[in-house]
Parts: sequence; C-alpha cells; structure tokens
Amino acid sequence: LTTNHDDAMEESDNQDEEREIALSPHPNQLPTTNTQNQEEAAQAAYLTYHELHLKRLDLEVKQSLYFLEVQRVEGNNNQQEEDNYIAPTLFRQLGEDFTAQKVSPGRPVQQFINELDILLQQFHNISLTTTNRRQFNSIINSNNSITIPDNIIIASQSQTNNKPVKKKKNYHRLIKRLKHKFRLTNTIIRKTDKSKVFHLGQLDDYHKKSMEYMNKTNAYRCLGTQDPLPDLITRINRSLFELRLAKWITQKQYEQLCVKKDEVELAHLYYLPKAHKPKTPLRPIISGLKHPTIKISKFLDDILRLLFDKMALKTTVMSGFELVKKLQGWSKNNMKQETILGTIDVTDLYTMIPQVEGVLSLRKMLDYLNLKQVQGLKAEVIIRLARFVIQNNYFKYDDQYYHQIRGGAMGSPLTLTTADCYMFFFERDIVRQINNSGGLYLRYIDDMFIIINWPIRHIMKEVDRWNKFDPNIKLSADIRFEANFLDLYIKNQDGQLFTTVYHKPSYEPYYLPFNSIHPMHMKKNIPFAMLLRAIRYCSTLQAYLEERGKRKMDLLLNKYPGKIIDQQFNLVLQKFNINQTFTIHNYNLLREQVINTSFKEKVPIDHRRTIFVHFTYCTNMATFPKKFHTLWNKYFGESPINDITPILGTRNTDNLQRRLVHTH
Repeated sequence: LTTNHDDAMEESDNQDEEREIALSPHPNQLPTTNTQNQEEAAQAAYLTYHELHLKRLDLEVKQSLYFLEVQRVEGNNNQQEEDNYIAPTLFRQLGEDFTAQKVSPGRPVQQFINELDILLQQFHNISLTTTNRRQFNSIINSNNSITIPDNIIIASQSQTNNKPVKKKKNYHRLIKRLKHKFRLTNTIIRKTDKSKVFHLGQLDDYHKKSMEYMNKTNAYRCLGTQDPLPDLITRINRSLFELRLAKWITQKQYEQLCVKKDEVELAHLYYLPKAHKPKTPLRPIISGLKHPTIKISKFLDDILRLLFDKMALKTTVMSGFELVKKLQGWSKNNMKQETILGTIDVTDLYTMIPQVEGVLSLRKMLDYLNLKQVQGLKAEVIIRLARFVIQNNYFKYDDQYYHQIRGGAMGSPLTLTTADCYMFFFERDIVRQINNSGGLYLRYIDDMFIIINWPIRHIMKEVDRWNKFDPNIKLSADIRFEANFLDLYIKNQDGQLFTTVYHKPSYEPYYLPFNSIHPMHMKKNIPFAMLLRAIRYCSTLQAYLEERGKRKMDLLLNKYPGKIIDQQFNLVLQKFNINQTFTIHNYNLLREQVINTSFKEKVPIDHRRTIFVHFTYCTNMATFPKKFHTLWNKYFGESPINDITPILGTRNTDNLQRRLVHTH
C-alpha cells in the first residue's frame, strides 16, 4: 500500500472506525473496505500495475546488469544478510518514493541505474572498449537525460570475464587449500570473543563444550529433525491477526510485523571462543537476522530501550569514558587510603533468567515509570508480544533443531533489554546498601562495579548474602585495591584515584592495516580515537606518555605512516583548542578541558526523507561521492522526489574472516 493509504487507514481507526474494515484471514493479503469509491478502485489498480512493473524491472536488472551484483566467493557457504543485488534494491527504494508521490517512476530511474553501473565499472578499473569509452564520456559530460545504449552495458560486461592476474589466482588457490585442510583435520576457525584474533580449534572439542554448556544451563530442548519453522510462521501471523482484529495494533503495524514465508529462516547457533579466559570457554551466539520473530523483537526493543536507559541512568554505564567521569566525581570527596574496588560477574545471565520472570520485569518497568501505554501501544499488547518473542526462539545446530526454554537468545534485540530490566530490579537492595554507605555502584549488562570504603572481608560476606537473593543469579566477585572494568584500569594509589587504559592479557597489536581496502577516513579515525582515549583515561602524564608511545608503535607495525599518525594526534589537540605541549604542571588542567568538552548531539536521521545506498569500496573511489550526487541531481533534481537525500555507504570487500570463518 502507499503511504497515503496507510495514513487513511489509521485515520479511520481514530475516527471510531467510520468505515468497517474487513481483514482477510490470510496474513499476506491486503485488507479491503466494504465500500470503495471509484478513486480507491483506480488507486488499487495503479498499485497492482506498479507492483508488476517493479517485478519486471527487477528481472531485467538481474539479467542485464553485472557490476551492481554483490560479488560472492565460489565455495563460500556464508549466507550474507543482504540483498543479492544492489540494483533491484535501488529500483525498489526509488520506486516506492515515486509511488508515495502518486507518480510513476518511469524511465529516469532505470537510466540512473544504468549510468551508475558504468560509472562504478570505471572506478573499479573494468575496461571499456574505445567506442564505448567515447560514448561513456559523452554521457558523463552531458547535462541532459539520455538513454544508455545497450551495447555499452553488454560490451563492458564482457570485459569482466577476463582471467584474473596470477597473484589473485594464487590467493584464491591458497584460500581453497586452507579450507580443504580444515575439513581434513576437523579444524574450526573462529574470530575470538571481544577481539579480532583468529582461533583454531578442533571440531570435536567445540561439540563437547557445546554439549557441556547446554547441559549446564538446561536452556535448550532438542526437537530432533522436525522443522518448527512452518508452525512458527502460522502462529505469529495468527497472533498478529488477532491483535489487529481487536484494534490493538494499527494496520501499518500489522503489515510491518507480518511474516512472509520466503523472507524468513530459523536462527543458527555458533560459538565464539573466549581465548582470554582459562580453558577457552565458549560464548554462544544465536544468529537470527531472518528469524520469524526478529521484526517483532526489534519493534519492541526500539520502544522499550529508551525507557530502560531513562530508568537506569544513575546505575548503568555504557563506556569507559562515562565511568571515568563518574569516578572523578565520586573520588573528590570519598577516596581514602582504605577504599576498595570490586568487580562482580553474573554467570550466564542471558540463559539463566527464567522467561516468565524476564517478561514480568518488562511489566515492572512500565509500572515503575507509571506508563499504561507507549507510543500508542497498550502495555498489555507490549507484554503479550514480548512473551511471544522470548518463548519462541528456535534454532538449528549440528543438523538438529532446538527450542530455547530458558532465558533469551544472544543476538535477539529484545534479549538485552529484558536482561537489563531483570538485573535492575534484582540490584535494588544492593544499590541502596552501597549508596547508604557512601559508595558507588555501577553496572554494564552482566558486570557490576563497586567502589566503597569497606573492609574486604565485609564486602565478601555481603556478596555471599546477595547470592541468596535470586537462585537464577550467580555472582562471582573480585575485590582488591585495583580493578579492570570495561576498557579502564582503576587503582587506589595511596588514597588517590589512578586510571589508565586497560588491555587484556590476550591483547594483540592488530588494527586495520593501512594498506587494506577501506576508506581513508576510517583509517585516520583509528589514531585519532587512540589518542583521545589516552587523554581521557590516563590520570597522570606518565601513564599518558606510555599509552601514547605504545599505540604509536602498534600503528607503525600496521604500516601507518608516521606523518598521518602525528597529523591525527595533533588534530585531537586542535579539536579541544590545546596549543601547548603537555607537561607535569599543565596536564591535569588540559585533561579536564578535554573531559568537560561536550560534543554536539547528532541530528536524528529522517528515514522518510533519506535513502541509503551501499557500494563495494575500492581504492579509486575518492571522487565517487561527488560524481554520484552530480548524477543524482541530473536525473532527480527537478523530480517529485527532489527532497529525498541520498546517503552513501561502503561495503567491504571479502576478507579472510568472511572467506574462512563459517558460522553455519
């Protein structure tokens, strides 16, 4: 349906349903009204024509355009969560914008895509014949809209079949050999948890640890080889249909959340090795980007996450920099020689929370904030949808189907908010006790941090008592005069707060190599962010100089030119109006200047007036954005969608991780 038609449907809801809406029992079928005038019939006919027109254009594009197709590696089983073709996506996005204006997209959209295809071939060094190059240049230099001759497209595509250079050939052969050796030796390769280092392990060892984890948590029930997907789709659509029939959700929400059979698949379970911990335990990840409940999960999380952040503002931190500021404020009047620091870890938080109690914690949050409805959605509807999402997590692992009967799936958007809410109400007594004793309590998901003037023996005794609050929450504490929390190292240094950047024992100096195929701004951001973090985190000049020197050495090892490193380091100082060298006398004052400088909040993107376009990046694309916008203005500058802003994004080329690491 068009946007105007959706608005009309919602308006009719708000006006006591002046026209009775008859919903089709099939979830994918569009609703109709009992009384339709000729204008509505004409609009429906136009929409049907437009849908068929888009399908025909998609087919033409898939058969004719080569370069805008997302390139896949032969033999790679990774199922990338993106459209197979960029061109059809662009056609669809542009077509929808035109349709919203009740105007047919027509020929300009196809001409734009065709010319964009040739422009990208130029940037990616795909050869054109002399004749076609002449025609191409005339197109680029022309200010008028013209049709690209088919012979240019066909001829330019024929060049893409040239044999790759020997170096590229050897590279692909090497990848193929590595995969073959992994299969022969039952070896599995993974990116380690919370780092970018590869980990090689035995497949049997992974299966053994997986079964141990499942048995320990009792969170999963094996369903054998019976696929639960068809029944799950039916139950989701039936539940949404009932909500729409009761007028608890709008027509727009109903269509947004309904599940189409050809767009979904069950989640799959894989594990990331925690190489920084003894015996390398595994972190379970349930990848469900196409799971039938993912749309409802994201829909609810967008509504509830902001509410939780508001509710838990004083007791949660999201970054090391936020932790630094709260520690500085507390330590000015409370830091003493006997001050202790503690970190407390919650064991297997996501899988240990009972599903019913997890949903009830969401209800408690709404009651805590005195909310009967959120964004026009009743609290009862939110809870009903949340319960359905949490209790219907199915996935496939090792050719077997599983149902998660305890906790939530790591990978589902709603799981984090549910776990956070559960912990918020669990920790209420702990927060009151710490605050009443003059201490500071903070939490980041399943990691708790405490700084307080208690004897170590007393706080350990209290942790034992807290462990009896809830049989589902198991706490393990590390209490000393120093602590590592997030990426910050904190120490009581003779009654003074000392902080610096924390690097795990498994830390390796691997960063994005300077010679990698990525946009330059991404590479420059790395040294900039390094120095900014060093100034914010390091409480003494000596700690800052050590961190600065080590990170510069890391960048040099990753082939960053010294000139670019120094430029970005200096840019940090310029950004904060620091025009003098750090010394032992001025460091604290200048550091406070950096910490207390507030950044402008980003303006939220209006998705109704924005179109995102992603392309595979190559080293020749420095001038591509300018040429893209020139091309855009050429075809759409005076069109009905001239208020749409295109935003360009880049898609990385295949790297070793994508080619070697398989999570299926």
